[in-house]
Amino acid sequence: MSLVAIVGRPNVGKSTLFNRLVGMRQAIVDETAGVTRDRHYGKCEWCGTTFSVVDTGGYTVNSEDVFEEEIRKQVMIAIEEADVILFLVEVGTGITDFDEEIADILRRSDKPVLLVVNKVDSADKRFDSYQFYSLGLGDPWDISSANGSGTGDMLDRLVSMLPDSKEEEDKHAGVPRIAIVGRPNAGKSSITNAFLGEERNIVTPVAGTTRDAVESYYNKFGHEFILVDTAGLRKKSKVNEDLEFYSVMRAIRAIEHADICILMIDAQYGVEAQDMSIFNLILRNSKGCVVAVNKWDLIENKTGNTMKEYAEAIRKRLAPFSDIPVIFTSVIKKQRILDVLDAAAKVYDNYSKKIPTSTLNEVMLEEIDNYPPPSTKGKFIKIKYITQLPTPCPSFAFFCNLPQYIGAPYKRFLENKLRSHFDFTGCPIRIFMRRK
Repeated sequence: MSLVAIVGRPNVGKSTLFNRLVGMRQAIVDETAGVTRDRHYGKCEWCGTTFSVVDTGGYTVNSEDVFEEEIRKQVMIAIEEADVILFLVEVGTGITDFDEEIADILRRSDKPVLLVVNKVDSADKRFDSYQFYSLGLGDPWDISSANGSGTGDMLDRLVSMLPDSKEEEDKHAGVPRIAIVGRPNAGKSSITNAFLGEERNIVTPVAGTTRDAVESYYNKFGHEFILVDTAGLRKKSKVNEDLEFYSVMRAIRAIEHADICILMIDAQYGVEAQDMSIFNLILRNSKGCVVAVNKWDLIENKTGNTMKEYAEAIRKRLAPFSDIPVIFTSVIKKQRILDVLDAAAKVYDNYSKKIPTSTLNEVMLEEIDNYPPPSTKGKFIKIKYITQLPTPCPSFAFFCNLPQYIGAPYKRFLENKLRSHFDFTGCPIRIFMRRK
């Protein structure tokens, strides 16, 4: 998926534009310059094209020299990672020194840049936007991110600048991609090195050692994968302003492009809020999941059922999607690390499983007859036909007479029956109701 980065100096309206593109008030907006410090990621869909958007934000610091340095860092990070740079300026203040500084960097880059003039909310301000031609970045596009005027034409132009969505064929095309994700210092690089049998990635006790998403080809013990070791995803409030933002952006893109995600959890801390955030990110992207509880050798086995109790506690936290393999590992002692790969391979088989329509109807229609959808407002709902949709993630369409009256509890019942008859362990299932 293509990535668009919104860059610019503080208080030009980057967060307001970001909120408009993703269709929700996800980023805080205020008149004060430098409100955005956390990093915001979202998806924008325009005329059938979906792309990721990142709000890089501007922020204020005490010294102008430091401010200029931090602006340069942010823009360089955005240039390095994004497919298209959306450079936002403000019509009211005109061209500032910071605008010229950013424009100079963008002109030297080889990335496509879209120059957007914000806060053009009246006809007379259009004449003021012509001054931005002097930045040497092509035609300025006049918009008002507050009321939305001009954003449609701007998005038409932006979509035309995105690279072709068809990814280049490579020598490992069709090989399952497994992303190893988790909080910093959970042992992601260590387990990758253990899988590969070599010190491929740098490992230190310092949290946040891995900065980039490192891909490695794995072909051993009957398994063939692309392993992607990612940077640790920590709470946004603890993300530094420069390199780590780049790392987190890469880790999120690794999840988007993966087939299966191995979620590494530190056994000493259990499932914390940040682990749940990463898990929800995996779910939102409809990826298969395996939970690997690392550093199990540090947990004292106080009772005979410690492992079983720990697994139940994890599944309770991950509910309602708790049909996930939980493997307890110790990378240092090489305990059960191959079980993680075996589980990932099984989840990938489930993830790519296609069930014949005849089998699906034979099994599920009988279950539906035994427990039909509850009637609503005196209307009886009849499900007549089921088919699996041709999507990467297991998705099923149920055709019925009144799809709008089927609620979430009955969809959950259908999902549970699908899981009980067909093994979808580790895979999210999407259910769609369609009118027959």
